[in-house]
Amino acid sequence: MSSSTLAMAALLLWVSMLRGSTAQLDANFYDTTCPDVLSIVQQVISNASQTDIRIGASLIRLHFHDCFVDGCDGSILLDNSSTIETEKDAAPNVNSTRGFGVVDDIKTALENSCPGVVSCADILAIAAEESVAGGPSWTVLLGRRDSTTANVTGANTNLPAPSENLTTLITKFSDVGLDTTDLVALSGAHTFGRARCVSFIDRLYNFSGTGSPDPTLNSTYLATLQQLCPQGGNGSVLADLDPTTPDEFDNNYYSNLESNEGLLQSDQELYSTSGADTISIVSNFSSNQSAFFETFAQSMINMGNISPLTGSEGEIRLDCRLGCGASLLLDGSDGEKFAIVNKNSARGFEVVDTIKRAVESACIGVVSCADILAIAARDFVFLIS
Repeated sequence: MSSSTLAMAALLLWVSMLRGSTAQLDANFYDTTCPDVLSIVQQVISNASQTDIRIGASLIRLHFHDCFVDGCDGSILLDNSSTIETEKDAAPNVNSTRGFGVVDDIKTALENSCPGVVSCADILAIAAEESVAGGPSWTVLLGRRDSTTANVTGANTNLPAPSENLTTLITKFSDVGLDTTDLVALSGAHTFGRARCVSFIDRLYNFSGTGSPDPTLNSTYLATLQQLCPQGGNGSVLADLDPTTPDEFDNNYYSNLESNEGLLQSDQELYSTSGADTISIVSNFSSNQSAFFETFAQSMINMGNISPLTGSEGEIRLDCRLGCGASLLLDGSDGEKFAIVNKNSARGFEVVDTIKRAVESACIGVVSCADILAIAARDFVFLIS
């Protein structure tokens, strides 16, 4: 083969690899590999909602908190390990994000139906859409892959905080490619769900260090919140984000803002910031629920498109809490082998050792332990099929 032919072949291979790593999201991504993915996710969420009225809001929040940190890559689901510092411990996520057990249940159901196919990042995207019962619906674009690591620093700095002003909120949304309309629309997810007293206690007694309540708070609503959240009280007490219809997905959130009854400062800022472009958007959504639903759906699609890993990037986790760094294989008294979920459960380590020795005999120092686990999982599924 001539050198020019080799060069052309190499170029074509490089182009094909590049295309594979920059593939676009597609609503039909799992049509042949896992055709029942949507119904499986829907069923698990439906079952969970029978005993947890908050699960819908919690799953939307998980997707939001995932996408704002290095894109929609499922990194928020990773637990601590010898190589990973979990985003779950970041200040905006502690005692705020929940629903991880339901995500685990969804993953288990999908692995039973189509093993090694559906990413955890896509599970969050689908779950968010399925969680808006009685609200808008949208076509979820799919094909995301999972990150192999987490970014706790990014979670601490990138996620919007409940006490931030409008300028900061706009900047944080802009940083991930979302505009002011997206900010107002996605904030509308606070039409259901709860927040802890600690998230807004300063508004009730010491707003911005003034020693007085937030002047934008409706006085009647302020008294109600002060009764629920007294100074020195339990900061974990929950308050409805929407005091009028707390468990329904509707546009009352925006009517509340017009009445100065936004629970969080970041909510009320959308309407009470003098001269802000967000005021007219709030008023439009307050008077026109259809406009809110339509815009919310598009903004969720926009958010779901934030820096996804596709093609050959990242991985497809078999367990949403664990990356594929093969850290499970490491020995040591504080190793993952001895974690409660693994002790007397995880096995087959000797077989992995045997594979590693055989591979090392053929190609020394080339194949990683993480790849051995991935290949072994694939080949086992092939053999039992």
